[in-house]
Amino acid sequence: MPDAPTKGAASYFPSIEKAYGQPVVHWLALVRARLPAEHMELVSLLKTEQGLGHRHANAIVAYALAEAAP
Repeated sequence: MPDAPTKGAASYFPSIEKAYGQPVVHWLALVRARLPAEHMELVSLLKTEQGLGHRHANAIVAYALAEAAP
């Protein structure tokens, strides 16, 4: 993960950390632990079980799936 994300899904990371009080690596680990899974299934997980907003959950999932892609 880049130190100073500024583009794409990673551009949300500073606000995610500020809003939810956890480092992004925490949220990425939750997503990775549920792989393989569908994008929206993972978004729903973060929203319902962790209380993230849709855009923040979507950004984390998009980043994790792109990182995991071959």
